[in-house]
Amino acid sequence: MERAQHGDTDAYGELVRRYQALATRTAYVITGTSAEAEDAAQDGFTKAYFALDRFRSGAPFRPWLLRIVANEAKNRRKALGRRPTVDLSVAEDRPSGDTALSPEAAALASERRELVLGALRKLREEDRLVIAYRYFLDLSEAEMAEALGVARGTVKSRLSRALVRLREVASGEVTRDG
Repeated sequence: MERAQHGDTDAYGELVRRYQALATRTAYVITGTSAEAEDAAQDGFTKAYFALDRFRSGAPFRPWLLRIVANEAKNRRKALGRRPTVDLSVAEDRPSGDTALSPEAAALASERRELVLGALRKLREEDRLVIAYRYFLDLSEAEMAEALGVARGTVKSRLSRALVRLREVASGEVTRDG
């Protein structure tokens, strides 16, 4: 990061390669489409590059970048004037080899995953984002706080409330369907 801040474009290129997939998944959680997510991630990287002089030395790059990408994705979604239809396919499990499930277990896992994803689609963007950051993108609380621009305690409370709402929506799904 320090090299990139001093004009080393190869160093910034390495940061882009390292975080491209994560940035795209973050944007996808917000935009709901692959094409918009890719564009938002690309624009986020471009904006981050031009904002390198404002990056706090010693701060973690990943949450700073994800905040920029998330803001870009939100702006794109607003500009398109549509609600997201988030598929959250980033949450799909793809076991292989010795960890592969039996056909019965795989069917149950798939059904459970679809139930959770269906419930996630019904949550507010703020709830989807905090859950995705923690469980799909595996960000720490500190990284989530940085990416969301809030205090760590706020992350904990938002995540807790989002999980309660997710359980409520999911249990409503089970009650309605089952």
